[in-house]
Amino acid sequence: MTDTIRANGSATPASTKDRVLIFDTTLRDGEQCPGATMTFEEKLEIAELLDTMGVDIIEAGFPIASEGDFEAVSEIARRSKRSTIAGLARAITADIARAGEAVRHAGRPRIHTFVSTSPIHLEHQMRKTQDEVLEIITRTVAQARNLVEDVEWSAMDATRTPLDYLCRATEAAIRAGATTINLPDTVGYATPDEYRMMFASVRERVPNADKAIFSAHCHNDLGLAVANSLAAIEGGARQVECTLNGIGERAGNAALEEVVMALRVRGDVLPYDTGIDATMLMRASKTVSNACSFPVQYNKAIVGRNAFAHESGIHQDGMLKNQSTYEIMTPASVGVTKTSLVMGKHSGRAAFRSKLKEMGYDLGDNQLEDAFTRFKALADRKKHVYDEDIEALVDDNIATAHDRVKLVSLTVIAGTRGPQRATMKLDVEGRIVTEEVEGNGPIDAIFNAIKTIVPHEASLELYDVHAVTEGTDAQAEVTVRLTHEGFSVTGRGADPDTLVSSAKAYLVALNKLMAKGVRLHAQAAAE
Repeated sequence: MTDTIRANGSATPASTKDRVLIFDTTLRDGEQCPGATMTFEEKLEIAELLDTMGVDIIEAGFPIASEGDFEAVSEIARRSKRSTIAGLARAITADIARAGEAVRHAGRPRIHTFVSTSPIHLEHQMRKTQDEVLEIITRTVAQARNLVEDVEWSAMDATRTPLDYLCRATEAAIRAGATTINLPDTVGYATPDEYRMMFASVRERVPNADKAIFSAHCHNDLGLAVANSLAAIEGGARQVECTLNGIGERAGNAALEEVVMALRVRGDVLPYDTGIDATMLMRASKTVSNACSFPVQYNKAIVGRNAFAHESGIHQDGMLKNQSTYEIMTPASVGVTKTSLVMGKHSGRAAFRSKLKEMGYDLGDNQLEDAFTRFKALADRKKHVYDEDIEALVDDNIATAHDRVKLVSLTVIAGTRGPQRATMKLDVEGRIVTEEVEGNGPIDAIFNAIKTIVPHEASLELYDVHAVTEGTDAQAEVTVRLTHEGFSVTGRGADPDTLVSSAKAYLVALNKLMAKGVRLHAQAAAE
């Protein structure tokens, strides 16, 4: 029987499988994805989910980046029950001090500091010599270790760093007090064999390697993030850094749900445990998707809508005879429920609450009442209410719960004879404002009406529409992306009326921008 490595470095008897720590960076690296900015409340909700589902380390943010990031990391540190809470810091004295201050209330605090090591980064970004960087590593890791016992050091762009220098830098970091060594594939450049060999070589060549846990952090630029993470484990890494839904900069990070289920389903060749409650994966995926307004692609592994769907006649025949013919894991194992038609206009609150819990939602009384009212209205308009309809309705309800500007009513005149006009009534921080505006088409008229009531300079980057379910009465789900002053945010809205869902999506995105400081000026008088 082997020992289980805990996030704080201690060891306790566990299973016969090696323990792989799950380091979730959804709230840090994930939020750096353009348009994926989360509110303070959304970060707390996601952190609580991660803590409950068994994530070992939660990288809660980059404390020096902003006051909002610092406050979020601090509050998550205070609320954490089981997880280690990490704050990111560059190899800069002020960064490390700020990170230490942010995580100090955690039961298990960690400072995660990083510095570039590759020639291309040293020459063009840092403009430092290798020896100068070694001195920086020694000094900053020692500073972090004086603040907390658990220090992670990362060699940024490790996969493009000469092995000899990577070993020298790793040895220096461990000697200065680093308890975890992260060798990231920062630009998604490595192949699995290369990444595995890098870990095996560094662990073999560095004299004090046994004094630290090695960690993998992979980006998905070539679609190899999960494969590289698994290869790193085979090379000796015992921590994997990942994000829910694989969100992150550029093409994203290794997806937490894919890493966890790969280790679970293929335990015959990957004999490792993670300690994650996999039945919470779907709920966590939906929560992050809703917070970021980033829809999960239909064919996404584990949590995509089609992950357990079968349309081919051959596949359906096999599934009817034995599910294992075409499913290597059960939907229930990741918290997926089968789509059904049992909900309708005659369903009561108790049945609706039960259905929501079955789908992974846990709403407060006020949220439940509002969602139930909207569900009944939807059921009166649709012949069949699918699980996907309820999901879109509830996600839309959660997304707008704290909005400063809300849609009250919308009337649109459209057709071949223009100009098209939109009459819109908005609740602007408690004031009801109405405007009638023309546009080059109904969508343009709707968006112009919003701009008239809430003047702003944000530009529309994306407008996308798709049906949530089949049929002419299907709900339309609209995605809108706005950019302003360097910020990019995404909003989603769902409604059987495409025009209404378009207005909702635009308002969700606009409210996110306003939370970042876009000033609100309501021009029309309140009614």
